[in-house]
Amino acid sequence: MTGFLKGLARLRRGPWEMVASIAIGLGVFMLMQPFWLAAFTWSFLVLLTGTVLFIVVSHFPEDR
Repeated sequence: MTGFLKGLARLRRGPWEMVASIAIGLGVFMLMQPFWLAAFTWSFLVLLTGTVLFIVVSHFPEDR
């Protein structure tokens, strides 16, 4: 866990790609669920944020 937090603090690609992937997955889940209207309303913004974050993070340096 400390390695993950160090990677986030040092702006390394691996941990940030995981955060972006979780945001994308959460956005897709929020988009597909039929029960909670507030989640459906915010789903596009979460999905878009995760996608933009993934594009930005792809330019971070690799883990060593």
